[in-house]
Amino acid sequence: MTDTADPNPADRLVALLDLERIEENIFRGRSPDEHLQRVFGGQVAGQALVAAGRTTDGGRPVHSLHAYFLRPGRPGVPIVYQVERVRDGRSFTTRRVVAVQQGRTIFHLTASFHRPEPGFEQQLPMPAVPGPEELPGLADELREHLGELPDALARMTRRQAFDIRYVERLRWTTEALSDAEPRSAVWMRAVGPLGDDPLVHTCALTYASDMMLLDAVRLPVEPLWGPRGFDVASLDHAMWFHRPFRADEWFLYQQESPIATGARGLARGQIYDSAGALLVSVMQEGLFRPHDAPR
Repeated sequence: MTDTADPNPADRLVALLDLERIEENIFRGRSPDEHLQRVFGGQVAGQALVAAGRTTDGGRPVHSLHAYFLRPGRPGVPIVYQVERVRDGRSFTTRRVVAVQQGRTIFHLTASFHRPEPGFEQQLPMPAVPGPEELPGLADELREHLGELPDALARMTRRQAFDIRYVERLRWTTEALSDAEPRSAVWMRAVGPLGDDPLVHTCALTYASDMMLLDAVRLPVEPLWGPRGFDVASLDHAMWFHRPFRADEWFLYQQESPIATGARGLARGQIYDSAGALLVSVMQEGLFRPHDAPR
């Protein structure tokens, strides 16, 4: 079921990542008014990486990014991305991006691009988990528990650019979390084709990587769906891209949180393709401030 007035969510994501070039190193991105408290961090990170990538020759895939979320962005207000060409070496290219909204810096990103070259290979194996075809989609799992979805939640699931399938069934009560570890895993893929530009797939996966990584921090404390006891905000985000991939094919996003303390929680993730190849590694720290904490 889809809104007939809306484009396919995957097409909407591709359009969201298609920045307007204002000057040689300056780009402008749309920020849809989605009635959210703040702009989704994955959108800003994905758009910033597009800006960085469009100042390279396209022959060097991004191999890592490191970013800080400095201020919450305002939905519905365009974001300007200013790119600094830090280095163009024989093997590596480095770009620094500053995201500005209404004259205020909201985000910093440094991205490094590496010319492909041969080398030895080794990796830890992918965890043994059920395949995506064996698991219910997120909307189906929500309807199974909630029945008819509230309008806002139904619209959110219809507009979601990624098919999301939790490896372990959702736990809906605090009591059900009594033995929960700070780990989570989901299968994901874009709900439609994203074209053949590798940069689009990299930036789409960057967008997706921020969608639920911090869930691993929350899991032992409160259910992932339902009322929240914390204001949660991403503080920083880092990714290492190991192999080529397509974000419109199934990938497993394995997540865990080694620690939460001092109102901050650390999460790390590994992203595998369906054949078990490790594609991307992710790290993120988030702020977890109780609603009743002094400001």
